[in-house]
Amino acid sequence: MLILLPPSEGKAQEGSGPPVGELSFPALDRARKRVMSALIRASKRRDSLDVLGLTPGLAGEPARNVALRTAPTLPAAELYTGVLYDNLGLGTLEEPARRRAEESVLIFSGLWGVLRITDRIPPYRLSMGVSLPPLGGLAAFWRPLLAKALDPVPGLVVDMRSATYAGAWQPGERSVTVRVFRAGKVVSHMAKATRGEIARALLRHDRVPSTPDELAKTLTELGRTVDLTPPPRPSRPWTLDVHLP
Repeated sequence: MLILLPPSEGKAQEGSGPPVGELSFPALDRARKRVMSALIRASKRRDSLDVLGLTPGLAGEPARNVALRTAPTLPAAELYTGVLYDNLGLGTLEEPARRRAEESVLIFSGLWGVLRITDRIPPYRLSMGVSLPPLGGLAAFWRPLLAKALDPVPGLVVDMRSATYAGAWQPGERSVTVRVFRAGKVVSHMAKATRGEIARALLRHDRVPSTPDELAKTLTELGRTVDLTPPPRPSRPWTLDVHLP
């Protein structure tokens, strides 16, 4: 089983480890260096906030990006904060669930492509939705590279990503996109919390689901009300709707 997560806007302020080095999926390293170089150049521009899609309240973030090559690092499990990651609670998982998270959880990133929770990286600011000169839209930039790296990785894919990050890799019919509803309407803030709770429950569960039907059954056993819908056409994901009371 793979659990796909977006990064978070909220990040820890600083790390204490050595500068970024070897990361998971080393076939992506050349592309990572290209994106980092482009990000550093963009972050030095006078219009860097506009280029990176940042608000005036984040005026200090370009300077952080400029120092990426030498900045101290910390594990991705500790870097990303916010509602989803607070409810996932990677730091409080029991040892078996933690080992499963290290194997199963993939975090998508505009800068790094995809990460495992053990990868050590510095704080940064770059959304997958940015068109980064001269590379262009980052989802399109990463799409063929991530397909080559991730298509061979087996297992059911539980997709908790936002649309911005989902565009970077589409696993097809072995994937289940998780949506969250309340009173028949899609919810946003509560969806992040619910996705974090579901990811945590799946990592702690004794049995690892291997099909969409098994996933729906597992979540029902865990007290969730869900509806599972098959793909509308080949090569598209299943959809799992989670209904909140």
